[in-house]
Formats: sequence, C-alpha cells, structure tokens
Amino acid sequence: MIKLRRPSCQYARQVMDFRDELKKNGEEFDGCAGLEDCASFEEWIRFEERLRVKYKEGYVPSEVFLAVREADDCLVGIIDYRHPLNDFLMIYGGNIGYSVRPSERRKGYASEMLRLILDICHSYGEKRVLLTCDSDNAASRKTILKNGGVLENEIEDTVGLSKCGRIQRYWIPIDIDG
Repeated sequence: MIKLRRPSCQYARQVMDFRDELKKNGEEFDGCAGLEDCASFEEWIRFEERLRVKYKEGYVPSEVFLAVREADDCLVGIIDYRHPLNDFLMIYGGNIGYSVRPSERRKGYASEMLRLILDICHSYGEKRVLLTCDSDNAASRKTILKNGGVLENEIEDTVGLSKCGRIQRYWIPIDIDG
C-alpha cells in the first residue's frame, strides 16, 4: 500500500503541497521535522542542521521518512523516529511522531506508517518505543492500539502540546520475530 522513503528532491513539490494542506486545515505538524516553519523544501531538507540550532542542548536526532503510496508515488504522510529520548520526549513526545495529509485520512495510512517504522526502530536496537497522543484523539489512539500500544498512563499537559490538556503515553513492544 505504502512505502517509507528518505526525503529527496524528487518529492520537493509534494512535501510543500503537504505543508500547505496541513496549514490550510489548521492541522498540527506532528513528526514533520519542523516543516511548519519552512518556506521552501530546500530549507526543510536541512532539518538536522536547523533543528539542532533550534533546540540546542535539547536536540534529539531523528530519522525522517516520507510515506509514499506505491500505486502512484503520492506523498500521503510524514513520520519521524526520535532517538534516544531526552527527558522532555520521555514525558510528552515519545519516539515517534507522524502526520497524514488531511485529504488522505481514514484510509489506513497512519497504521501502516507506524507498522513500517517499527521495523526501522528495531534495526536501531529498540525493544519498545513510546508514543503519545492527546487523550481525546481517537484516531491516534486507534492507530497506536492497532500496532500493539499499551497505555502506561495519562498525564496533564503542563507544556501546552495538546489541544485538550491531557496526554496519553503508550509503549509499543517491538516484536523481534517480526
């Protein structure tokens, strides 16, 4: 259905169209490596350099992937895997963030993106990963649960990341046997 690809100039226009669609819909840019702050693909593709400057000592490296539909090579989502977790991500953000293009939602892409990135996390030696979502975000909760997420707890959002003020924290064990 989809494949995860490293960002490349081949997808420059699609990445910027993705950004425009999220902005037009007033959406969050979870897992998009700061795409909301970029005016061009050339600026965005330097995410490691740009985010290292932005977050300084709080910076955590990430692996960023484009979720591309195999049938027509269309960008449907962006996902990132952050490792290792710093104190902030351990509480509020988790290892993985992702966004699906609003016009491509409700087609199973988020679940497939998460399933695919778990193999990548495993290749980095992860035995489990942390994902977080707003407590009232039924779609994200369903995606996480479908991929084996186990709720650890729900916390008050004291840093202003969520829309509802509560964040759920889920751990997904990574099945070494596939």
